[in-house]
Amino acid sequence: MSKKNSVVTKIVGGVYKGKVLELPSLEVTRSSKSILKESFFNVLQFDIMDTLFIEGFGGSGAIGLEALSRGAKHSYFCEIDRQSYKILQRNCYSLEPSKCTSLYGDTFEKLPALLEQLKNQKSPKNNNGDDDIIIYLDPPFDFRDGMKDVYENTFDMVKNIDNENVILITFEHMTGLEMPEKLGMFSKYKTKKFGKSSLTYYNV
Repeated sequence: MSKKNSVVTKIVGGVYKGKVLELPSLEVTRSSKSILKESFFNVLQFDIMDTLFIEGFGGSGAIGLEALSRGAKHSYFCEIDRQSYKILQRNCYSLEPSKCTSLYGDTFEKLPALLEQLKNQKSPKNNNGDDDIIIYLDPPFDFRDGMKDVYENTFDMVKNIDNENVILITFEHMTGLEMPEKLGMFSKYKTKKFGKSSLTYYNV
């Protein structure tokens, strides 16, 4: 598929504002709306500076690359769909490949392993230990084959996170889905609706 015929989006803020990113087919992934994306980063404000940003179910990588544009130190992506992963890699290469790590495979396997690995990476800027981590999770809506229990599986994955430096976990999910008040050591503190999609925020 040529870039000319691809669906695209743009970085909406930060040092790479206006940079064009490719999007995968809507048959395999949903793109976060610009208004939802802008709201998320307005909530973060300067808290994103020098953090490690993890985008589970990465798709095109638009959220994690937006995070880089706005000051994140490094972005990590997990994506299981082969075509989406190729587009994710192209988007990373077109922006700042040295600050991107894309992991091909199941988020439910790759993300816990990544978090375990990050426990052992001490930050030169932080005398108290590891860099702060922000996680963004946008599970596929469960109408996709094999995705029937995707939300429950994602909740279970979050319940098992024990990295003390994870400062925020945000879910992009179907509006109307009842989100748990607590997931392991994380507590829900805000939900904002954007039509069919919503953002729910958890912190420690």
